[in-house]
Amino acid sequence: MRWLTMGAVCALATGAAQAKDVPLYQPAPDWVKPAPPITPAQLTASAPIYVLLDTQERLKDGQVWRYVDSATRVASQEIMTQAGMLNIPWQPDQGDVIVHKVEIIRGNEHIDLLAGGKRFTVLRREQKLEQREIDGTLTANMPIEGLRIGDVVHTTISVTNHDKALAGNVQASAGLPAAPFRAGFTRTRFLWPADAAIRWKSYAEGGKPPVLSTVGGERELLIEGTLPKQPEQPDDAPPRFRKAPFVEVTSFADWAAVSRTMAPLYATDGLIAPGSPLAAEVARIKAAESDPLKRVALALDLVQEKVRYLYNGMAGGNYTPQTPADTWALRYGDCKAKTLLLLSLLHALDIGAEAVLAPAQAGDLLDGRLASPGAFDHVLVTAKVGDETLWLDGTMTGTKLADIRDVPAFRTVLPLRKTGAQPLAVPFRAPARPSGEAFVELDQRAGITMPILATVRMTMRGQTGAMIGLIASQATPEQTREMAQGAVNSLLSDVRLTDQSLAFDPATGIGTLTASGIVASKWERARGRKRMTLDRTVADLSFAPDRTRPAWRAIPVAIGAPDRTLYHMRLHLPGDGKGYELSGDRALEGAIAGRTVARRVAFDGATISVDDELTVVQPEIAADAIPATRARVALAQSRSLEAVAPAVAPSHVAEVAAAKRSGALKPYELAYAKSIANNPEDKGVYTNRAYYRVGIYDYAAAIPDVSKAIEIEPDADLHLWRASLYEIAGDAKKQRADLEEAMQLAPDRSGPVTQLAQFMVDHGEKDAALAMIDERIAAGGTEAATYMSIKGDLLARTGASDAAVKTLDEAIAANPGNAGLLNSRCWIKGTMRVQLDSAIKDCTQSIELSKNRVAALDSRAMVYFRLDRLEEALTDLAAVLEEAPTQAASLYMRGVIETRQGRKAEGSADLLAARTIAPLIDRDYTRWGIRP
Repeated sequence: MRWLTMGAVCALATGAAQAKDVPLYQPAPDWVKPAPPITPAQLTASAPIYVLLDTQERLKDGQVWRYVDSATRVASQEIMTQAGMLNIPWQPDQGDVIVHKVEIIRGNEHIDLLAGGKRFTVLRREQKLEQREIDGTLTANMPIEGLRIGDVVHTTISVTNHDKALAGNVQASAGLPAAPFRAGFTRTRFLWPADAAIRWKSYAEGGKPPVLSTVGGERELLIEGTLPKQPEQPDDAPPRFRKAPFVEVTSFADWAAVSRTMAPLYATDGLIAPGSPLAAEVARIKAAESDPLKRVALALDLVQEKVRYLYNGMAGGNYTPQTPADTWALRYGDCKAKTLLLLSLLHALDIGAEAVLAPAQAGDLLDGRLASPGAFDHVLVTAKVGDETLWLDGTMTGTKLADIRDVPAFRTVLPLRKTGAQPLAVPFRAPARPSGEAFVELDQRAGITMPILATVRMTMRGQTGAMIGLIASQATPEQTREMAQGAVNSLLSDVRLTDQSLAFDPATGIGTLTASGIVASKWERARGRKRMTLDRTVADLSFAPDRTRPAWRAIPVAIGAPDRTLYHMRLHLPGDGKGYELSGDRALEGAIAGRTVARRVAFDGATISVDDELTVVQPEIAADAIPATRARVALAQSRSLEAVAPAVAPSHVAEVAAAKRSGALKPYELAYAKSIANNPEDKGVYTNRAYYRVGIYDYAAAIPDVSKAIEIEPDADLHLWRASLYEIAGDAKKQRADLEEAMQLAPDRSGPVTQLAQFMVDHGEKDAALAMIDERIAAGGTEAATYMSIKGDLLARTGASDAAVKTLDEAIAANPGNAGLLNSRCWIKGTMRVQLDSAIKDCTQSIELSKNRVAALDSRAMVYFRLDRLEEALTDLAAVLEEAPTQAASLYMRGVIETRQGRKAEGSADLLAARTIAPLIDRDYTRWGIRP
């Protein structure tokens, strides 16, 4: 494994062909120990794909010579594609590439691909332009011609590297192959002069131990064979527990030596010349502010905002920064360049500052590492103002005076000093300003069963805020809408936006997203009352570490970087909020999973306000604290803050009626109209408004929206939906046209068949309808039982009760224990008033077998009604309406029973609700002889 050197992360240009000779036919250097010859057995189908992997490195006179002998068996077309092009990257300013051998081994034949003067094509291809990185790496390319399945591609290549920035020191590392990797022969070997002060360390478990010996006046470190599978680590383990298997070698004696070696690269004497453009910037800052802290902020702002980021690893730039003058002239630079520029500015402003190396990607992997620059991939600045230490990163954006005391997420850094320095712990401290703040306003004044009118404002600073500014200035309306939709959905799922906007304030570095939208009601019935969760902060806490394996039990849980976020929610309740309550934790004490939550809750009757501040206060949870932390999170989430509706809350029908009377529906119509104008080509905006209009029982108004959705993207479900709306409107011609179109679009689905067959029976085409169903029953398959149930319903519609029951008998005999069929037979017996005693048994069995018992309870209530067991019927109907309060059939039957019992007011209310929800319900029940 190659550890990233500085700049790989603090790291755009186009690829260009570049002529450069690649030395060919040079023999392997004399210090190389040849690998065993490739045997015929290694070419067989049972042999590993990797026949040979031999890595040898020699460290001498400031140079690292890496020699790799590899052989890959072409066992598949995929491997042939991968092995069919030889690519060799190298840094031309730091060394050379030498090709010793390229051949195909085919049985006993060795085909030399370098024979006849064949040469490589050398290109400069920048592979990481999207990451704003250029490094000047050249790549030698050669197609492997004539390659066949079963061949072995055998290459032997050397790459040399001499990095002047290391001042004669050397560092090298190599990944160690571990299972499931398989190879016929593997070896990793390092050589260095016996009198050189070289240190080495292996980070692997198991396998043959490394062997250190002296060979011909040189020290040899030898690791042979493939390692066993390395121990797995949990994903939430701190980085120091997730070391990859590798070995590293270094001439640096300690971290102080690394510090002393790298310090001269960041010396600032004379880098800002008098009268230069940078000197003018220094003068400008001095004239603008006398306060040292404000001067630091201005200097940092100049580096962050006036110089764009671009990693430049060319011409020795992997470690060596470009000069401040070049950086200012070019107006781009990487972490090295920005750090040197910022240091120069601060020193010119008489502010003490120094560069520090940091492991941006490796996190706390510095613990236990050998000292070498390769342990770091980032560099930034620390400055002293009075007694305060400031951490200043020129590659960040949006850092303002208010943020100047914030600390980076690194755990450890290495100061660069002429006298040397030891690693320095970075304090863990939450930022002064929140990284993000969300304001959510939810309007349900029209009723808690009604959709929510939502307004969201999100503010973000730093790099995220700057990104919002970039999107605001460059994105298309569609891109802005998509970005806003994703952001708002992270707070409120399934929001349909009505409008959105982005803004950025460069003075504060804050980006703002503002959006409005419509979302379905979040109230759900639980523990006898309707409830709505208000506790987003604690509810979203995730703490479920897996430490079941004995080897993992001592591993802490990584929490993350220092952070602070704020969440504000306002919920507007119907009327004056009378009868509404709050349940759960209004305050939270102590840390929860490495975070604290500062909460303020207010309830003035009409509005509930929740203000949460979530702060990450520690980087990890110790292993021995995991059980208590898990329990603490579970307890807090079990006491989630909720709004609780009155015990007797208005039904949806009642809320709709009240909203119509008061004019409270007008904001919804305006919001849905804005949603359509916001994205008029989206089918969903029309179906969304159609669902709303059906939900307020304005069925006729829903038809144009469903029609528009069909126009944009037709499907069977939309046609079935519109057919049901045309049925309510009494337009049988259009209803049939939609049913037939749904059949054309989805002839294999039972829904279109069922609805068309019912229509045909109801319009005098009984024989054709039954023939259509019989054809599908005869086809068999998994849908046969469904079609038998449909046939039973159709026969019942025609009054053929015996034939209907017989059809269900046959279906149940073929599918015993099928809850749906049992319910269908019960329903037919109840509505047709036949075999009522056995009907009770059918329904009860269906209830016991069903996951959703609502339909079977409603059917049993029908049977109880036929048996004049009205109280038992009412008990079942109450159970249905507890789970499904808008079930029109159950409301209707309860209204019929209440009316017959003399409770006319309750009966009238239930019948009105049923007729509002299902305008054709009297027609349906009259068919069975049931009238109020």
